[in-house]
Amino acid sequence: MRLFVGLGNPGAKYAGNRHNIGFMVLDRIAADHGAAPWRSKFQAEVTEAVLGGEKTVLLKPQTFMNLSGQSVGEAARFYKIAPEDVVVFHDELDLAPGKARVKQGGGHAGHNGLRSIHQHIGSEYGRVRLGIGHPGHKDRVSGYVLSDFAKAEEAWLDDLIRGCSDGAPALAKGDGAKFMNAVALRTAPPRSSGGEKPGKKAPKTEAPAKPEAEAAPEDARSPLQRLADKFR
Repeated sequence: MRLFVGLGNPGAKYAGNRHNIGFMVLDRIAADHGAAPWRSKFQAEVTEAVLGGEKTVLLKPQTFMNLSGQSVGEAARFYKIAPEDVVVFHDELDLAPGKARVKQGGGHAGHNGLRSIHQHIGSEYGRVRLGIGHPGHKDRVSGYVLSDFAKAEEAWLDDLIRGCSDGAPALAKGDGAKFMNAVALRTAPPRSSGGEKPGKKAPKTEAPAKPEAEAAPEDARSPLQRLADKFR
């Protein structure tokens, strides 16, 4: 069994925030993979789905970001899920917008949601780092992560979220490389060498028909006249 955790803050006020991209990904996974209706448990919204043949619990803590670990710890203990089988989807300032990286274990890099999870289940859980970019200065980080995605960001955001959903079955089976391939097919789809969309061929052009040779005018002279003309 796996536990997928999406990080964010509860309530409509925060729904479109960059900090809530983890919630957005779990909502898409639940919708795409036939999860049961969300219900309240473990200080969270929780549901279950079968991903890649693995029973997977989807968890969105409702404790606010800084206390996410309380919810994650409760759910992990209830289902007897080891930290190594927990995967947390979270926003990542140090990745370019639209990029994703999979990581197992390690530090929390100052992310308050991860810091809280460290306190409750340790550091050996997996993470999917979802790039949102950096505002440029640390003093602007708080306002940046708590602001909504801009209209101009909607295209790459949708591709990233759908890519994570496409790859969720592989991730549930522990195949991080296949998960990343699924994300890449959405965020950076391959292009044909000719620069045209696959399956499209350049229209054939027919060569212009050559004009027919004009027939030589019929010679009305008699054979004797033609012979005489040669000596003129």
